[in-house]
This record gives sequence, structure tokens and C-alpha cells, in this order.
Amino acid sequence: MTLAYVGLGSNLGDRESLIRQAAELIDAIRLSRIIETEPWGYEQQPRFLNAVAEVETPLAARAFLDRLLDAERHLGRERPGRQWGPRTIDLDLLLFGDEEIDEPGLVVPHPHLTQRLFVLEPLAELAPSRRIPGSDTVQAALAELQSSG
Repeated sequence: MTLAYVGLGSNLGDRESLIRQAAELIDAIRLSRIIETEPWGYEQQPRFLNAVAEVETPLAARAFLDRLLDAERHLGRERPGRQWGPRTIDLDLLLFGDEEIDEPGLVVPHPHLTQRLFVLEPLAELAPSRRIPGSDTVQAALAELQSSG
């Protein structure tokens, strides 16, 4: 079993319900608190609700990512459109065990993990001392981002 962390975000529809449904679909064993945040990347859109889920999975990283994408489709996510634009649900694979993966369509740790407070804050709630492969701990990455902002 691999311990994975998944970022969940929604800014369309019943945001909290979508996040809770997504956590259930991916068999989350823990879910951080859900926080409301400003959009990142493309600012002309509704505010987001964000959380992080902890999941134990027997799947390999690529198969787990496919499961996340299936959950998004099940909850009405459509991919055409603006990058970082509005969406019913967004599931980002943040960490997958201690693995570092760089393949087409799959990069772990998530390439923007250490740049996003809306991910680091709920991740730190679940796993503050967790090491980010190729970086520092979650808590240290959060402190650095908070001090630079």
C-alpha cells in the first residue's frame, strides 16, 4: 500500500458536497478541513473550496491518477477550456509515497505544490512532518511560502 495525498478543489456547483463526494470516491482515509480560497493562475472566476485527502492505495501511480480522473468525470468535470479555469472538481496528485515521477501527464510531487498556500495549509494539517521528495518537509515549505508572501 502506498500513502498518497490528493488536493481537492471546486468552484462550481455545490462545492463542499463535490469535495466530500470526491473524497468518498477515492476512498480517502482522512480529509483536511475545507477552506475557501482565492483563484490561482486565472483570477477572473468564483472562489474555490479546497482540501487535501490522505489515501492508502494498492495501485501504481499511473493507475491511481487514472482513478482520480475517473472520479472527476463522475462528478461532472469537463477538461476543455481555460487552464486553471472554473471547474466542478479538481483532483491533483500531490504526493505518492516517497516517489519522484516525471512522465508525460504525471509529475509527482505535484509541480506547483510548494507554490500554493491552498494546498500546503491543508496538507500541513494532515502531515506537517512529511518530507516532500526533492524538497523539505511540508511544514518547512509552508513556512517559506508564508514568509515570502
